[in-house]
Amino acid sequence: MRRIAVLSLHSSPLAQPGVGDSGGMNVYVRELAASLAQAGVDATVFVRRWTEGLPDVVPVEPGFRVVHVSAGDPALPKERLADTVGAYTDGVLAHLRAAPVDVVHANYWLSGVAGHRIKHELDLPLVSTFHTLARVKAETGDPEPDLRVEAETQVIACSDAILASCVTEATQLQHLYDADPDRIELVAPGVDHAFFAPGDQRGARLALGLGDHPVLLFVGRIQPLKGLDVAIRALAQLDRRDAVLVVVGGPSGVEGAAELARVHALVESLGLVDRVRFLAPQPHHLLSTYYRAADVCLVPSRSESFGLVALEAAACGTPVVASSVGGLRTLVEDGVTGFLVEGRDPSAFAAAVAKILDDGDLARALGDAGALGSRAYTWSTAAARLRRVYADLSTRRLVDCAAS
Repeated sequence: MRRIAVLSLHSSPLAQPGVGDSGGMNVYVRELAASLAQAGVDATVFVRRWTEGLPDVVPVEPGFRVVHVSAGDPALPKERLADTVGAYTDGVLAHLRAAPVDVVHANYWLSGVAGHRIKHELDLPLVSTFHTLARVKAETGDPEPDLRVEAETQVIACSDAILASCVTEATQLQHLYDADPDRIELVAPGVDHAFFAPGDQRGARLALGLGDHPVLLFVGRIQPLKGLDVAIRALAQLDRRDAVLVVVGGPSGVEGAAELARVHALVESLGLVDRVRFLAPQPHHLLSTYYRAADVCLVPSRSESFGLVALEAAACGTPVVASSVGGLRTLVEDGVTGFLVEGRDPSAFAAAVAKILDDGDLARALGDAGALGSRAYTWSTAAARLRRVYADLSTRRLVDCAAS
């Protein structure tokens, strides 16, 4: 049995997605670790202790556990976590010296910095998944500190394998960070089809208290990057005064509270108070009911390395209207499973939504094609691919920073 250390400094697989900094990465780490464990790979996920009273070790299922590492004030926001990386790394190293592993798999740049040091101190292969990249975010108007850019560049140069969720991300790694294409591995995330599958829309709406009217859905953290304001303005431009927008998610990041206040003010200024419904983040498996209840799922993000919401919606047979960015270009086949929108113009999103609402046959065809296409994405497939990556690394010479 191979043993891996999964580093997820800022994002716990035990946390509620949609709360604070928890989102798609939480789901990714949890589902992938669980699938690896089920395939015989012992997985320990190391998370910075993010609130008081957490047990040191939480067994999740056989072969999968979460270890909480004390590193700085648990209440620190993500923007200040760079100062905790050293203490977090020390804590992980103490565990690994007592319980050795074969591979270190780092998620996000903060964990990558820790993984880089652990690689050299313990002479272990380093696998890196970045989830988002600073230089990609900068291209879409969301600049990150130089510290992050420099750290990502160093970690990419020393990683023995770099995971990309799709060809677009692989290309970004090469063009923006000069990543060695021979070390980039395509491992797409998956979706749990036991939960996310087509179902009865009427029953889902009855369960959620929704009526027989057009329902648009936005699922995600409320922060500028996710583009909720575009979804709200698109609703305002629809020629369907009975349509409603259901928003599932909470404020996230240093700008989250301000963004939440801004979108509430926007809703009021557009006269949509009765047509936009804000709901708290929901347990992940319950999101399937919201997807099934919706006519359209909107994903107007400025950037997305993958776009798990779009995949989950498609798996439930719900057409997706998404920004034509990043991994969304792979997940949404324009005109087949939904529509891709270039740019940030709400009227373009509204036009795409109107096509779906006005044509029942088209809506059904898009939903059916999306559900069928989603079958190619499973967590067991991702875990099998990743097992091969781990096995290959055992036969390679580790990347030398000086040679990179």
